[in-house]
Amino acid sequence: MSEPAARRNYADEVGRGPLSRGAAAIYRTLVLEGLLLVAILPTIAVLLLLGKDASNIPLFMLALIPVAPALVAAIAAVRAWRAAPDLSPARAYVLAYRRDLVPTLVWAAPAFAVLALLTFNLVHLNAVAGGDLIRPVLVVIAVLLLVWSGHMLPLTAGFHFRTRDAARIALAMILPQWRFSLGIISLLIVAGAVVLAASEMALLLFFWAFAMMLALLSRPLITTVTERFT
Repeated sequence: MSEPAARRNYADEVGRGPLSRGAAAIYRTLVLEGLLLVAILPTIAVLLLLGKDASNIPLFMLALIPVAPALVAAIAAVRAWRAAPDLSPARAYVLAYRRDLVPTLVWAAPAFAVLALLTFNLVHLNAVAGGDLIRPVLVVIAVLLLVWSGHMLPLTAGFHFRTRDAARIALAMILPQWRFSLGIISLLIVAGAVVLAASEMALLLFFWAFAMMLALLSRPLITTVTERFT
């Protein structure tokens, strides 16, 4: 079905008034939040068990692995809703999650394992001679890995590249797509501020916003990759 035809069907199904469209948008948001929470239940369980001690940060990084496929499916679902909105928003998310779960874990599991190793070293640097000199290097590597992972999310959601090709493209796009890279860092800073000011549970309430902002910020990246590599 073409995009105009899909939008006509959507208008017939939902209605053309602003109140109807607003209600449909809220419904999609609630569905997205619910699906995201279900997808990251293992992460939530670990968060409830772990304390806020710094020594638990490496375990927290490993517990974040389920977040990657959840966000990939969310980005794919948001793009699908924009192309063909309807009142069955869960369908696009579930299809994307099933399709991209394994391809996402192929790169996300090693990435978060490295992040766990980096944070373990950061936590215990005080016991190492010259730790103050090593700390900035490890922080920069960790930030670059997080930004790279942020680029991998929309690439996995929007394309079917081989993992090594997607990894190279994501690495090559970090500087040219500097706005998106800064957007990823900004979202991480906001997420960290929410956790420090409130709690991890407060951040979970706005997980939908995090996913939708990623989908919005990644549009230039998707356009560039589409033009250059497809």
